[in-house]
Amino acid sequence: MKKLVIILVMGMSLLFIQSAAFAQKSEPSTSASVGIEQEVQLLRSDIRSAKKQIIAENMKLTDAQADKFWPVYDAYTHETTELGDASYALVKEYAQNYGTMTDAQADSLVDKMATVDVQTATLRQDWLPKFRKVLTGKQAALFFQLDRRISLLLDLQFAANIPLVK
Repeated sequence: MKKLVIILVMGMSLLFIQSAAFAQKSEPSTSASVGIEQEVQLLRSDIRSAKKQIIAENMKLTDAQADKFWPVYDAYTHETTELGDASYALVKEYAQNYGTMTDAQADSLVDKMATVDVQTATLRQDWLPKFRKVLTGKQAALFFQLDRRISLLLDLQFAANIPLVK
């Protein structure tokens, strides 16, 4: 598991290095933006794959449980990806305004991030009964522990690589 967590953290480092590149360029060219966007999408796909491997290694599901679990997991991941898109959009907005940010823009970004945080917590809460239908109580707890720990690792990496407001 440690090996895959390291891969996740390194992958996120690359994502946030790319985000920092946005902050250094006031207006990147269209072709550069498209290239970075494609790289970020590939990286996010790789991270989702590594996360799935971590979950699979730790859940130790029977074939029958796996048949029920993975479709629920994939649907859950689809929704978490949408929240990831919202977070990434906020990083880009922050980077684009980093050098010239006004109080109003800062307030808006804080409000938007708080909304994403609430949506993330609500999403987990909404999905808990769905996972409980296909897993035992301990397995559901383990899944959400893993999901939360991976998210915390990624959030920590995220926070460490985004400069504070000037």
